Amino acid sequence: MTDFARLAPLREHYDTLYCDVWGVIRDGRALLPDAVEALRRFRQSGGAVCLVSNSPRRSSSLRTLMTQMGLPDDATDAMVTSGDAIHSELVARVPGKAWHIGPEVDHSLFEGLDLDYVDVDAADFIACTGPDDYWHGKPEDYRDRLSRALERGLDLVCANPDIVVQAGDQLIYCAGAIARLYREMGGRSIVAGKPHKPIYDLAQSALAAKGFAVDPGRTLAIGDGPETDVAGAQRIGIDALFIADGILGADVKSDSFDGEAVARALDGYGVAARWLAPQLVW
Repeated sequence: MTDFARLAPLREHYDTLYCDVWGVIRDGRALLPDAVEALRRFRQSGGAVCLVSNSPRRSSSLRTLMTQMGLPDDATDAMVTSGDAIHSELVARVPGKAWHIGPEVDHSLFEGLDLDYVDVDAADFIACTGPDDYWHGKPEDYRDRLSRALERGLDLVCANPDIVVQAGDQLIYCAGAIARLYREMGGRSIVAGKPHKPIYDLAQSALAAKGFAVDPGRTLAIGDGPETDVAGAQRIGIDALFIADGILGADVKSDSFDGEAVARALDGYGVAARWLAPQLVW
């Protein structure tokens, strides 16, 4: 593992980036200009950039959101999401009745699917995109209803494996935290997205459709999630650049960047990144 604060010196080693969104190019409330510029400069140098996000939205919906936030078209070549990766699992369950756990904004995931949305006692399965209360919801809010789902033998289909995500100066729970609780209770959860291979297959296909041939030996994953971004990179055999000021920011906070502290924090998750940086900059 090597401390390396900037992307530019890494360009000679990598032609392709699989870049996370929350905690890397946006903090949950706004885009991070230096990170966006780093992606633009990488592309201008001839590299390819695919945003690989554990968003429960389909990539078309996330692209619309990011454009509204000000992401320029020349910052990325492609975008894939865990919503894309889980979609085939949802398609396999239609027509059907789903207990949806998640905010209304996530309903774009289900567009075009013949699903009825019902409570836990009438559902065929659980479709989880996150807590209903995006900012304040907690997994424990659902324990009683999950107990009922467990009694009924319902599967939980999780559209976002993240446990928490950075949102401004706070961390908020994601669908992965609810799926984890359900597994701990003895339930079955079906998860797609990072760190699982199918989302990276989607990323490779998305770039291939744009004319880019992805060489794993020259591909770099960038993210702030030890259990998703770094673990996923290890699973598919590519290098990772870990962004320390994301979801681990409070754990490794210091007056100056402490690569050894970050490495120890990652080791606690059983992972290691090839490169470290506080933020993504060119």
